[in-house]
Amino acid sequence: MPAAVGERYLIESPEPLVGALLLAGYRVIGPQAGDGAIVYDEIEAAGALPRGLTDEQSGGHYRLKDGDPDRWFDYVVGPQSIKKYLFPAHQKLWSATRTPDGFDISPAGDDYPKTAFFGMRACEIAAMEIQDKVFDNGQFADSGYGRRRANSLIVAVQCARSAETCFCASMNTGPRAQSGFDIALTELDEGGFLVECGSEAGASILGGLDLAGALDGDWEAALDVTRNAAAMQTRRMVGNVAEVLREHLDHPRWDEVADRCLSCANCTLACPTCFCSDVEDVTDLSGDHAERWRTWDSCFSLDFSYIHGGAVRPSTKSRYRQWMTHKLSSWHDQFGSSGCVGCGRCIAWCPVGIDITEEAAAIAAPLDVTGE
Repeated sequence: MPAAVGERYLIESPEPLVGALLLAGYRVIGPQAGDGAIVYDEIEAAGALPRGLTDEQSGGHYRLKDGDPDRWFDYVVGPQSIKKYLFPAHQKLWSATRTPDGFDISPAGDDYPKTAFFGMRACEIAAMEIQDKVFDNGQFADSGYGRRRANSLIVAVQCARSAETCFCASMNTGPRAQSGFDIALTELDEGGFLVECGSEAGASILGGLDLAGALDGDWEAALDVTRNAAAMQTRRMVGNVAEVLREHLDHPRWDEVADRCLSCANCTLACPTCFCSDVEDVTDLSGDHAERWRTWDSCFSLDFSYIHGGAVRPSTKSRYRQWMTHKLSSWHDQFGSSGCVGCGRCIAWCPVGIDITEEAAAIAAPLDVTGE
């Protein structure tokens, strides 16, 4: 049946939708099991999706487990996000070749086919929209990012469960995506999927499927799915965290967390919004060819703040404070929103289980009269 933006439908499984995307010429990037985790990679059939798996997450802990074999999306987010596709970890910016009268500089090409990101969660869509403000903001736009973003279609999956590390409900970024998708799926408790059409591009894909119209009861059942996922969340972010961090830069808690932090940068690499990078120029031995590359970096790296005379942030305390206050406070000044979407990756993938919500709550709590 023809599909229309804003309408809702029912399908039995995601298999025909994956097939329709492939038939339309999309490269489909979706979740699958790899290296003991849910990772994003190219899929050529719905059979590659990690059906029947669930996960167990807590501070410094992540495990995949067998779940209901009939459930397609009962896992939550893994260590990766689509950041690695829109903002590649290693990207050539330009190359230069020596000529008789100087150098010819050629911007790097971008071999990025039209791509459908399948199975994105609400927090990941929110993270992508935050990165839009960083890389596609008009005055300081990254043209490569803009091309990749414009050539991408988003198929969301609304969360049916939350991990112990999730706190998206307190960040107003999930577990239901309200917008930012072309197509969204909700896996219903009684089986099958409710489908939301979010754009003309999504309607074009859905129009080729055997769809049934969704009734009001189906919509209520879909809402119950994400309401239940929100009710599972035991972590929450302090409501006024931006002001709390701005006013407590000398709080003793910074010393305590620094004693635990390894400055390993796992949190920033797993984070779907962190965008720190470094730029490196390389040449061949002849000096006739040079290239400029951009690579992911982290504010936890000692060299990241290095200037003439040394690093601006030489201590683990100063680097952790920079990361947390930027993410939750000064990000508002730069981009008009928090830099955190409550996905919980920084908690699960921290080797020592540092919990950003726990640290924020500790800093927000009144100190006793001894200042301890």
